[in-house]
Amino acid sequence: MSHSEDLWNRRTVLKAGGLLAAGALATAAGAEAVHAASGATAAPDWAALDRALKGALFRPGQTGYAASHQLFNPRFDSVQPAGVVRAGSVEDVRQAILFAKKNKLICVPKGGGHSYVGASAVTNGLMVDVGPLRGLTYASNAVQIGAGARLYDVHAYLDKFARSLPTGTCPTVGIAGLALGGGMGIHTRTYGLTSDRVLSLQVVTADGVVRTASPTQNADLYWALRGGGGGNLGIVTSFRLATIGAGKLGFFRLTWPESQAAAVVRGWQRFAQEAPASSWANLHITGNSNGTVSIHVVGVSTTGSATAAAAQLEWFIGAKGATRSISVKTHMEAVTYLGGGTTSPRQGWLAGSDVLRGPMDTATINSAIGAVRTAAKAKVAASAILDPLGGQAAKQPPGGSAWPWRSALGVIQWYSGLPSHPTTAQLRAAQGFVTNGHHAVTKFSAGGYINYLEAGRSNPSYYGGSLARLHAIKVKYDPTNFFHAPYTFA
Repeated sequence: MSHSEDLWNRRTVLKAGGLLAAGALATAAGAEAVHAASGATAAPDWAALDRALKGALFRPGQTGYAASHQLFNPRFDSVQPAGVVRAGSVEDVRQAILFAKKNKLICVPKGGGHSYVGASAVTNGLMVDVGPLRGLTYASNAVQIGAGARLYDVHAYLDKFARSLPTGTCPTVGIAGLALGGGMGIHTRTYGLTSDRVLSLQVVTADGVVRTASPTQNADLYWALRGGGGGNLGIVTSFRLATIGAGKLGFFRLTWPESQAAAVVRGWQRFAQEAPASSWANLHITGNSNGTVSIHVVGVSTTGSATAAAAQLEWFIGAKGATRSISVKTHMEAVTYLGGGTTSPRQGWLAGSDVLRGPMDTATINSAIGAVRTAAKAKVAASAILDPLGGQAAKQPPGGSAWPWRSALGVIQWYSGLPSHPTTAQLRAAQGFVTNGHHAVTKFSAGGYINYLEAGRSNPSYYGGSLARLHAIKVKYDPTNFFHAPYTFA
């Protein structure tokens, strides 16, 4: 088994998890679009749009069109937009929005293309790909990042200055989707969410106006765009974020036998509540092909030594790990280790999430483990991955943010791996596992994490107590609901 496989990094987690989209039970012939475009009253003048762009326009039948609208999940390859704008400038984004508005086309942004519900896929609408807008500029402990930048590239650039950012770990995830929805990772407890580090954003709103959102300019928009999710209020073209130091990190990996699974979950919950903010531990409950369940924890100490953190977790659990490994890694060694490399192949998956309002009781813990075990016995690829919150993530950043889960214990993610083009039966089985996971923890679930979006949930499930204010801000900046994301707060 390779080092990256042994870690169960985010790349592998995504492979074992994934996507509960609109049309989740579509046949293998293709997935339904999340968005359905309304008909324009006259044929759009695509040639005029093409002439106005610095970047490129791709239309059905043209060379490059098929690749231009691909997302990370191949299930959405069959969703055919009327056009794809590969934005070469902020003005291109503005022109695309005005064109879509004039011609009554649904307009959706695409960053890294990792949305669990294929939110950038739109039938007969206009996809605006900000991927080319990936410039990076560092100065005075802050970094200006184009919305199209991918996480590996961001970390590789910042490493030149011995700086970093708290982000997720999948190398091809885009900074835009991550930061707009919150952004959890190994530094969450020490430095907060990715969105908490955002100092300002540039966004093109539905009226085609390029706006700066910061604590002193459009402060309400600034609040909403830090944790309220993407695709609702405009197309963000760049971010300015406060960086953190890129010091060495201590890693530990511990395993336990299946018989101790419930004790491990109980101990992990205490760790999430009581461990210092410098410690982070990610718990994996994984179904095996023989119907058994494997338990392991990958942990990080941002102080550089993981021995004490590992020992504290074992003490909370009441049992030493059956296996244990300790290591120290530099910033980029950690980035590559957690990401399984510098890039990620496209993958199929289906997933969901529950935000845990507090520690689960024994019956709920057993039900959660049972959901994974039941799926494994049915030969369904299944895992539950628990990410801790607390520490700095429990505190509102300066200027506040729309992210609603400051008091939560953590997030549990239900993942099922799928082929690139799954059959109806495979989708039903995967969705059954995710649904069973939700049911298992209902008593302790506060809702879901917007970056792990799935179909069939209500707005309060993702926005919680922030929904009313988000709605008011939506009415102010997009009164006609021009941007209607899968979960609009209009």
